[in-house]
Amino acid sequence: MKCNNDTDGKSCLQICEDSTADDLQPIAEAVHALLGIPITIRSRNKRGIRMERGIVMDRDYTGPILEEVLKTNKITHTVPIDGPYKGKAVVVAPICTSDGNAIGAVGVVDLVAALDILSMFKEYPGIFDEVEESKKRLQ
Repeated sequence: MKCNNDTDGKSCLQICEDSTADDLQPIAEAVHALLGIPITIRSRNKRGIRMERGIVMDRDYTGPILEEVLKTNKITHTVPIDGPYKGKAVVVAPICTSDGNAIGAVGVVDLVAALDILSMFKEYPGIFDEVEESKKRLQ
C-alpha cells in the first residue's frame, strides 16, 4: 500500500530497511501498550528502540537476537546470553515485506515460556493444546 504523497506525515506510517527509531516508535508503543511487556524493535540498517514500563529506555538499540533474526529471517524463541535480557526467554520475529524480505525485527520477553503452562491451565487442557499448536505453526 502506498501513501498519498500529499500527506502531512501524520496520517501515514511507512517503514523500510532504513527506518529510524523515530519511525519505529509508534509500532513499539502500540505493541507495548497491548502486551504490557518489554519490547525491542529495529530496522535492518538502523538501530531502534527498547521500551519497558511505558518508557523508551534506549533509542539506539540492537540486540543479538534481533540481529540473528534479521540474518535468518525466522522467528526465534531463545534465552540471550548477553544484553539487557540475558537469561530471560524472548521471542523475536522478522518484519517482512510482501515478498518475504526481512526489513526489521521486533521482539518481546516471552512470558509463555516463563510460565508453567501445564500447572496454570490444568483445568483447561484445550488451552495448552491451542498454545502448543500455535507454537508449532510459528516455527
